[in-house]
Amino acid sequence: MEADWEVEVGPGTPVIDALWPGFVDLRSTPRQAHTFPEVAQLPPLLSALARLNAPASPVWTSRCDVWPLEVFDPDEMNAPRDVDLHAVACYIDLLPSSRGQWPELAQAVDWCERLRTHLRVIPLRSCRADCVIRSAVIDPERSEFGITAYLSATGPDPAAASLALASALAAFTDAILQADPPEKPGSKLQ
Repeated sequence: MEADWEVEVGPGTPVIDALWPGFVDLRSTPRQAHTFPEVAQLPPLLSALARLNAPASPVWTSRCDVWPLEVFDPDEMNAPRDVDLHAVACYIDLLPSSRGQWPELAQAVDWCERLRTHLRVIPLRSCRADCVIRSAVIDPERSEFGITAYLSATGPDPAAASLALASALAAFTDAILQADPPEKPGSKLQ
């Protein structure tokens, strides 16, 4: 599986805001995910959201979206170039479950690097995960870093692209949940 990460912090860059007006806390009301239009578009997103917001998860989610990709580079997803391809993408904003998990940029970078290393050995073609580290407002008294995870996939038709995205989403979720969280050398994501 193709995977990478980057940092987007500073003036004028997007901020993950868990206090946005449409926020639904899936940690306390997990059944609400059934009502999300994004889940209707990509049903496997329901399982990922449930697992990422479970009590044992090192992260929780604040926002997500799903959309068809009009412009994409098949090489960036390790996709075949000899067929007509369709692509679909989603993003999930991830926030740390424990206070102080990513208080400094270095901890968020380390976490993303370990996740990327783990994802790159997963034998999935035609998909990728990109983690973007951003400033995050978690509550009125708490700001740390968060991660916007972008997942994308291709296929010969929209249904196949969605199926590939479902596989990428499952692998991504599994990778996150296999560690408690991947912060230290020797963690399970190494």
